[in-house]
Amino acid sequence: MERDTVAVDKQISEWFAHFHAFPEVSWKEVETTRKLAEILTSMDVKHHTFNDVTGVVAEIGEGEKIIAVRADIDALWQEVDGEFRANHSCGHDANMSMVLGALAYLKEQELGCRVRFIFQPAEEKGNGANSMIERGAVDGVSHLFGVHLRPKEEIPFGKVSPAIHHGAAIFLEGKIKGEDAHGARPQQGKNALDPIFALAAFLKTIHFSPYEPYSAKLTKIQAGGDSLNIIPGTATFGIDMRAQSNNVLKELKERVSNGIRSISELHNIEIDLNWSDYTPAAEVSEEAAEIAAEAIRESLDEDSFAPAIITSGSDDFHFYTIHRPDLKAAMIGIGADLGPGLHHPDMTFNYDALDIGARVLASTLQKASFAN
Repeated sequence: MERDTVAVDKQISEWFAHFHAFPEVSWKEVETTRKLAEILTSMDVKHHTFNDVTGVVAEIGEGEKIIAVRADIDALWQEVDGEFRANHSCGHDANMSMVLGALAYLKEQELGCRVRFIFQPAEEKGNGANSMIERGAVDGVSHLFGVHLRPKEEIPFGKVSPAIHHGAAIFLEGKIKGEDAHGARPQQGKNALDPIFALAAFLKTIHFSPYEPYSAKLTKIQAGGDSLNIIPGTATFGIDMRAQSNNVLKELKERVSNGIRSISELHNIEIDLNWSDYTPAAEVSEEAAEIAAEAIRESLDEDSFAPAIITSGSDDFHFYTIHRPDLKAAMIGIGADLGPGLHHPDMTFNYDALDIGARVLASTLQKASFAN
């Protein structure tokens, strides 16, 4: 990159410091959107926001062909040092900063087409990508790239992977609707706890091929009050389900649905279900990943290249390829010495990874701009 790397590196750090200090949760990224628009205006980059959702879409370059990069902009809501607050423990503050850095590097470079920058809301809710798809963010786009910091157990600092193969995920919230009973007269009610125990046992009986990673586990149970002599008739529960492929997750959902239906009939009790936050598994384009691989080797060196990452985590980035199967997409993984882990309230990483990510991403986008 011809542009002054020291100046861009410093600017990336300043952007990161701001986003890190002012996190906002999904669909409420109002000030984050305003700041992004302010930065893009100062860079003289054309962009637009939306009247009904947060997020920004910007564009540089010319021509009919369009490639794009997406950055997620929302934070998590979690307990940090005894206080619940917004927190960028998933590294979206870093993702925004790396994408802005790539834009800064590319702005004075020769490009083979238009490059679109999608600053997307609500990744943590699993439906922010859909909001951008509905508003035309990937209309006409041939190649789409993403970028994300990776935990140190996946790749170390200084290593960069051309593709992250995320798994699929979906969440279930259920409500058991029975009747309370006195602890001495259980026959007079409908115990909500027995179906919970049956459900916990049932989940352990679901098996697929050991070569297909998957899991289904209870993550929330709420039942009863302070009185120990009342058998609760109402309970709520939550289940987190994941699989490395979309087909296995689909079958897993069917198995769980059928199992809960049988438990409901067995205990003669009503169970309401609400499925939410489905996130598909990655559909990685070999062409897009190869472009990123070449960019890693050329902008860094051969020793910095890491193989594709397979992770049970999920990301709504992959909705773009579900809705647009012709889209050639890959998400680049940046080694950052990140720990204790993504979504941990005390997550931290080596900030030198930010400029590495920006330079690799800029090189990737420039190469993709000239691809057929």
